[in-house]
This record gives sequence, C-alpha cells and structure tokens, in this order.
Amino acid sequence: MHSAFHAAWALDWIWSLPLVVVCVIVHVVGLVLIFSGMIYVMNRSVGRRRFAPMFVMSMGLVILLVTILHGVEGMIWAAAYRFLDALPDGRSAMLYSLSAMTTYGHENLYLKAQWQLMGAFESLNGTLLFGLTTAFLFAVIREVWDNESARRRKDDRGNSEDSAKRELSLFSDP
Repeated sequence: MHSAFHAAWALDWIWSLPLVVVCVIVHVVGLVLIFSGMIYVMNRSVGRRRFAPMFVMSMGLVILLVTILHGVEGMIWAAAYRFLDALPDGRSAMLYSLSAMTTYGHENLYLKAQWQLMGAFESLNGTLLFGLTTAFLFAVIREVWDNESARRRKDDRGNSEDSAKRELSLFSDP
C-alpha cells in the first residue's frame, strides 16, 4: 500500500510539472505577443488627440486576450485530466480546471483519488500565471503611460520654444 501511494504521487509530479512549465511558456509567449500588439497600436495613436479612448479600448482588448489565454491554459490541464481519465467528461474537466486555476473550487467536482495532487499543482500554476498577468498589466500601463508622458513633455518643450521664438521676434527688428 505504501509503495502504491508513492507511485501515485510520483505520477502526479511527472504529469504536473511539465504541464506547469508548458502553461508558463504559453503564457509568456502570449503576453509578449499581446504586449507587442498593444505598444504598436498605442504608438500609432501617439500625437492624436484620441489617446484616452484608444488606451481604454486597447486595455479592454488586452484584458479579453489575457482571459482567453488563461482559458487556453485551462484547456491544456483539462485535456490532461481527460487523457488520464481523472474526470468523466470534457465539460467537467474544463470546469474543474478553471476552478482549480483560479482557486475558486467547485464543491462537487473531484479528481479521481490517484490524480488529486494534480489539482494542487494546477492551483499553484494558476497562482503563477495570475501573478505574471498582474505584473504584465502593470508593465503595459506603465509603458504606455511613460510613452505618452514623454510625448507630451516633448510637445510642451516644442511649443514653449516656438512661443519663445515668437516672443523674441516681436522685439527684434525685421
């Protein structure tokens, strides 16, 4: 009995650790692509007077894409649960996966006994992914805000130089 218990836990580790790594890699690649798209869109709107509405719409899209990204990662875990026959069907596997990833929990869904440690690993994975997402959202907001602030400072300097030249020209001979 004791060796069967250790073998079951070993299988949980063998399945869970690669799933954690794969999901983190998928997440980071997805975040890089989303970040690149966001910066591209916001840089194209630089100099236009529509910065605030463009920023709000872009952040809405970023949130949608990040949510889809988390859903894809939940599907990866759900597919593993179905492959291992840890849950009875795809719907239950997806619901369990998203519940475990968000640490929401769903009281009437349980992995088969030999796979229960995987649920804890998925919860750990969800914590890592949501931490990365939080840092990412902060970085996006910071990058866009810094770029816009720099542009405005540059515009203000340009405007003050032009107005200073105009003032000087008022007092000088033509």
